[in-house]
Amino acid sequence: MEVRSAIQQIALEHRRRYGYRRIAREMRRRGMPVNHKRVLRMMREDNLLAVQPRAFVVTTDSDHGFEVYLNLAGRMKLTGMDQLWVADITYLRLNAEFVYLAVILDGHSRKVVGWALDRTLTARLAIAALDQAIAERQPNPGLVHHSDRGVQCACAEYVAVLKKHGLIPSMSRPANPYDNANCESFIKTLKREEI
Repeated sequence: MEVRSAIQQIALEHRRRYGYRRIAREMRRRGMPVNHKRVLRMMREDNLLAVQPRAFVVTTDSDHGFEVYLNLAGRMKLTGMDQLWVADITYLRLNAEFVYLAVILDGHSRKVVGWALDRTLTARLAIAALDQAIAERQPNPGLVHHSDRGVQCACAEYVAVLKKHGLIPSMSRPANPYDNANCESFIKTLKREEI
């Protein structure tokens, strides 16, 4: 009964966004050793399984005529901050509309170094996040900036900002979100736990 009560409490604290693995991890963190299989079984019995996300909305338009850069991020062994930044854009569903979020994370610390919100999915959104990251971190030339092949990060204006500050562009392989996994994981966690 104590385990069941703790599962219910954690599930409600996180608004049914935590799945059985995260609940089991949280219980262990709180000093209650429990197997994830037991947590799953009890969550099924109590109808507490995590709420599944809504349908996927495409935000990446990679069918453009801009230059596509070599994927440098997969080859890097990071030893500190400001060696690799990863960038992505996603949508956020509000009550009456969508807004778009551009975010840039440091590849080593996974800390957000730049972000921007806008009602439209344009290059100025991505550039605003990049400008904020550059102003905040003042990176040395040679930092690798990795993104997907979306038109916002491939356009001439965006690449010009990168080159002006000595940053090296890098892009994911076609239809391969795993190349940008740090940023994708951050966005998934942000949407499921905070929004």
